Amino acid sequence: MPEPFPSITALDQFLGDLRVGEARRRQLGMVRGELQRALDRGALPVGTRRSLRRLLGEDALAPYKRLAESGVLRARRVQGGYPPTSEATNEARAQCLDLLREAYGLPTLRLGAGSRVSPQPTPAFGDLAALRRQLDQDLGGHMTPGRIRLTAVLSLVLDAAPRSGELVAMRLSSLRPGAVYVDRRPQHGDGQADGDWFELSTLSTAALAQWLPLRAQLVERTHGTSKLWVSLRPNHDGVLDGDGQATLRPAGVPLEEKGLTTSYSEGRFRYGLNKLPPKLERLRRAVLDQAPPVALTAAPAE
Repeated sequence: MPEPFPSITALDQFLGDLRVGEARRRQLGMVRGELQRALDRGALPVGTRRSLRRLLGEDALAPYKRLAESGVLRARRVQGGYPPTSEATNEARAQCLDLLREAYGLPTLRLGAGSRVSPQPTPAFGDLAALRRQLDQDLGGHMTPGRIRLTAVLSLVLDAAPRSGELVAMRLSSLRPGAVYVDRRPQHGDGQADGDWFELSTLSTAALAQWLPLRAQLVERTHGTSKLWVSLRPNHDGVLDGDGQATLRPAGVPLEEKGLTTSYSEGRFRYGLNKLPPKLERLRRAVLDQAPPVALTAAPAE
């Protein structure tokens, strides 16, 4: 029996981590088998063989759904043939695809009608445009270090829609003139390097022009780091010594994911950014829903 494609191996690991009921797990198993057979037939884009993210992309799921509903991806014959699948099966399949994409950090495609739970609302496109205008205006005035860092973070989210974990993983090498590299790190990753370069807007370029000199000053006070995002003030690591005292870390150390999301939540109120949704992930989904970023076809020159 041939080895499964890397994307199917990743899907198996991903499914193993999902917490779902037995009925849903059986339905997900059906989808897994159909995707395997679609790949075996060469019916999906070549890139879907290697990457789980691409296997769960719209350009793969749309043709898969059509084939699956036609019945040709059935595991066995029914009355001597491969008849179309029932409406109930079609709906269960669509729900599974939405569940997989949402768990992976992608917006649902609403591939079928039914009573699926709708994702939390995201900002309207007009709000994203207003957010860009506000950030651009803010860059023209006096800004505190916290506001400079948050503005740079928000600008990159608007340009490339990175997750919080992908943001804190960025290094100085993730930046090139006019471009940023995002190493995709989905919630249940497949362990494969799967990143892209995205064009930086004039907003991001201006925001980074203020953040990078400030970052350099902060890092000078510590042992140095290549991480793009660093802390602004001393903080403790949450571990107490024998005397019950917490160890303080200086400003300028790599920012962790919790620190990034906390700065986002606090910054919404502190800086009057009322266009922002309560969570950074909802802003990211709004970008994907309303103005999905397009990866550059080639890596930019250094």
